[in-house]
Parts: sequence; C-alpha cells; structure tokens
Amino acid sequence: MSGHSKWSTIKHKKAAIDAKKGAAFTKLGRDIAVATREGGGGDPAMNFRLRLAMEKARQANMPLGNVDRAVKKGLGIGADGVVFEEIVYEGYGPGGAAIMLKALTDNRNRTAAEVRAAFSRGGGNLGDAGSVAWIFESRAVVTVDSITEEKAEELALAAIDAGAEDFSVEGGSLEITGPPAALEPITEVMKEAGIEPAQATVTMAPSNTVALDTGAAGQTLRLLDTMEELDDIQQVFTNADFTEEALEKYSAE
Repeated sequence: MSGHSKWSTIKHKKAAIDAKKGAAFTKLGRDIAVATREGGGGDPAMNFRLRLAMEKARQANMPLGNVDRAVKKGLGIGADGVVFEEIVYEGYGPGGAAIMLKALTDNRNRTAAEVRAAFSRGGGNLGDAGSVAWIFESRAVVTVDSITEEKAEELALAAIDAGAEDFSVEGGSLEITGPPAALEPITEVMKEAGIEPAQATVTMAPSNTVALDTGAAGQTLRLLDTMEELDDIQQVFTNADFTEEALEKYSAE
C-alpha cells in the first residue's frame, strides 16, 4: 500500500477522532452532497453511493434535517433558493506534489479567495484549470481493516470476479480498487462475507506519485488538513507519497 493510499487510510481514522470533536456531521454532510451530485441524484434507491453515505450518517445519529440539507446541496439547491455549483481547483503543494480539490459553493469568488490563501499560507501554489487534473483518474476504493492475510486474499479474489482490478494487503489492511462502476458489486462481496468495509468510495487516484522528504511531507499534510477544513471543499486529492516517519508523526498530532 503506497504512502498516498496510507494517507487516505489515516484520513479515515482521523475522521473517527473528528467525530468526538463534533466535526463528524460536517464531513458526513459533504459525503452525502458529493454522493448525490456524482452518484446519480437524490434517490438512495437509485444511487448506491448515496445509500452508503446515508448509512454512515445513520450510524453516527446524524439528524434527518442535516441529511436532507446535504442532499439538496448536492442537487444544487440551498436555503432560500441558493444555487450551489461544483468547481475544481488545482495546484501544487510544498515539494511539488499535485493537489486537486472539489468544491460545492454558492459564491465562487469567496471560495477561490479561501483556496488561494490556503495554498499561499501552506507553501503551495494555486494552478490553472487542467494543470494537474490529467494526473488523476476516477477509481472505486474499498478498504477493510483488521483482516488476516488469508482472508484478505480470499476477499480480493472474490472482488476481482466482481469487477475489481487490483488489491494490496499491508499491516492487516486490505485495499481493493477498480473502475467506479465496480464499487457496488465489490461492496456486496464484502457484505456477503459478513464484513463491513472501513471505506467504500469513489476517489481520484493518481497515475504517478511524488515522494516527499520529511520537511515537505509535514508541510503538505498540514496544507491538506487546512483544505479539508474549508467549508466549501468537498474532497481533497493528492499524488504526494509520504514516508512512514511523516505519516506516523501526522497521525499522532
């Protein structure tokens, strides 16, 4: 599992900590909005990604009103008829790693200013449209934590039969990847085996990665955290590859 993939896993673990800090509903709302917009609309019966996001919200006891507002935001409808639009921002972090952001905003000038300021303060640079998008490809990613190597390989083979294209096992974690359309059948394989995935989502995976030294890695991780905290930013992607040392230090913060 690459340093980039481990960063995604650490994000998932940090989300559990964020729940204790009261930030869980914000992140769940973002997931629901993105799933609504990218997964096929606001009907969970017709949108598998939305069903997954809503199930996570239910498990976290997220109020139904919050869920409804998140779905409407994903559909581009806000309070008092405010319309949200999706904007992609691209740039580079410290050390030259590519960063791509997906935003849902009702004020593109405000969001652009916030993103530009975050890049500047974090030692990165906001780029032009298309500057890094070519590096990323839409991929389904399903991860399972605390699993034996034997069981992981058994699940991975079943997932490949269901449409997955690759998998990796490291440190008791299984990561399965494939085309976006394979997300639902891969997840169903997990459920049939009685296993609840730690993560089941469609992400933007990089075709190449940039290895960072400890200093640049720390700066980049802090910049990514800052981007995640911006209200209008829904998803953050990077091709940065972090060392174990940098990841452990970041995870402990």
